[in-house]
Amino acid sequence: MAEPAAPAPKKANELQTRVIVGVLLIGAALLAGYFGGMYLWLLAVLMSLGIMSEWAGLTGRREKRLLAMYALSVPLAIMSPWAAGASFLALGLILGAAMFVAVFDRSTRLAAGVIYAGLPALAILYLREIDNGILIMLWTLALVWATDIGAYFSGRAIGGPKLAPQYSPNKTWAGLIGGVVLTAALSFVLHIYWELPFYLVLLSLPLAVLAQMGDLFESGLKRKAGAKDSGTIFPGHGGVMDRLDGLIPVAPVVALIMLVENWPTGS
Repeated sequence: MAEPAAPAPKKANELQTRVIVGVLLIGAALLAGYFGGMYLWLLAVLMSLGIMSEWAGLTGRREKRLLAMYALSVPLAIMSPWAAGASFLALGLILGAAMFVAVFDRSTRLAAGVIYAGLPALAILYLREIDNGILIMLWTLALVWATDIGAYFSGRAIGGPKLAPQYSPNKTWAGLIGGVVLTAALSFVLHIYWELPFYLVLLSLPLAVLAQMGDLFESGLKRKAGAKDSGTIFPGHGGVMDRLDGLIPVAPVVALIMLVENWPTGS
């Protein structure tokens, strides 16, 4: 009688696929962030439309996803380097697109997705345009990545009490602490070698927690929808929302912090 196949090789292959795809996604984000302009805008558009499509699926409005994506495409087009860019006009159009969808869909569920998908794109493009924008934008991306990586490995290695089992059965308090510690360490390195402002090093701690809250929020949506992943576009990672759930709340908050920091004051 043949012995049953061991699960270890399968798990190893899944981890290898996850790592390879993750490295490719990070590389694409870093290149687009470095060159900025059209490249970053195109990546932001794809990111935003992907989130919108998956949100519609998770909230039971899949049949109306094209309506929401068409509405969202208006502010996304205004964000382009050839139009108004990351501006208050684009922010107003995101809110206007959400209202349009709410009226025609007669529901706020799909309209909320327009804001959920549009704000992080606007935030990332805004961060790239400010003074020292490359560093601030890449730090924003990196703190989310560090939180995910730290939480994944520390959670698997240590285990322990669950963080929020009603939303995600796998996340632990050890994972949250590991993610926060790795994020703080990365931010401190950026402070030492690339002059990241120290107040942002301090803010990386609550922002890492916020990234985990974004992850839990998306896990709650998936659980309610009875879905394992938000999509299947990235092998080993799931959908666009699965990869960006932490960035979605963090990027707008960082953009708001930078907006207040750079707001002109009268003499």
